[in-house]
Amino acid sequence: MIVAANFKTNHTRASTANYIEALELFLDAYPNSCDVRVYPPATALLRADLSAHVKVGAQNFYPAISGAYTGEIGAEQLNEFEIKSVLIGHSERRVTLKESQELVAQKYAFAKENGWEIVYCIGEPKAVRERGLGAVMEYLWFQFEGIDTNYEKLSIAYEPIWAIGTGVSAGVKDIAEVLSALKSELAQTPLLYGGSVSVDNLSSIVSLDSCGGVLVGSAGLDAANFCKLIQIAQNAQKR
Repeated sequence: MIVAANFKTNHTRASTANYIEALELFLDAYPNSCDVRVYPPATALLRADLSAHVKVGAQNFYPAISGAYTGEIGAEQLNEFEIKSVLIGHSERRVTLKESQELVAQKYAFAKENGWEIVYCIGEPKAVRERGLGAVMEYLWFQFEGIDTNYEKLSIAYEPIWAIGTGVSAGVKDIAEVLSALKSELAQTPLLYGGSVSVDNLSSIVSLDSCGGVLVGSAGLDAANFCKLIQIAQNAQKR
């Protein structure tokens, strides 16, 4: 079970260090089998190899080792922090920052070439959701154009755009339908859900047969709350 926190543009290096220390203390006291990951902003990256229980990953990168890419982060910079896990395709980068599917696919190929773990994000806007499951799946499958879904270090995070940061999670039935449809073609790939995940709805989400974990945003910004999410996910696995 993967339980991952995407900090987005939140936390500093100091607060991230305190956060991870709190997670390490919690996981020392309450050992569990969850794959715990944290994705801080680039300015708050810490050495990934110094955490015993927590994987530290990157929210973004440019598909190059280094070079003339002002404002971007290349593999050279991530390697300095021993980063081996990355997010790709998040809707905020697709929609707000205008990343095309072509660029997303280039990033994916570069990450695969470097052997990084990839959490590949997909999701649909509300207008598509309102047209039903068929329209949703057509929209989601387009987001796999140029993506090698057979990559062994791939996890897919389904995050309906209309549920991200809104406080409104997709209904459990809707989540189950989409994850089941994805699983029919991606049987070996862990499927995560993201979009207003909370301590109140996590158990019902991770108990779904096709769900392999969660990628959380605001609910993961507080270390104590994230620890609660980890514990809930662990308990759900024991059932």
